Amino acid sequence: MPRGRHGWPGGASGQVCPRRIHRFLEPCLLLLLHHQQAHGYELLDKLKRLGFGEDQIELSTVYRILRNLEERGFAVSHWDTGHVGPARRRYDITDAGDRYLAQWVEDLQETDRLLHRFLDRYNAHMEVHQ
Repeated sequence: MPRGRHGWPGGASGQVCPRRIHRFLEPCLLLLLHHQQAHGYELLDKLKRLGFGEDQIELSTVYRILRNLEERGFAVSHWDTGHVGPARRRYDITDAGDRYLAQWVEDLQETDRLLHRFLDRYNAHMEVHQ
């Protein structure tokens, strides 16, 4: 089966729709901001600890998602000038972002339940047909 850039099965072209993983970045970034406010480079580094590989996520994508979350009222930002070097924009989660994260978690838990049911059926079927 053709595999996409990230090793997941792809379509006829073998490419995975990058929006799938980028959409999942929303709850990941909100979770990280729930722990503590951060700037984009910090968040990119912390995404690696959540299992995203070096080449999966570009910094520009992280900032684009953060700006979108901010426009929708799920995050806020301010300029941090309290360090050596240029000012950096730091992001924090809002109360609305906290509620949105909770909705994501509920949806992911339901998706997890459905995926496990699917995989259990698939594995049982494959055991019978080997």
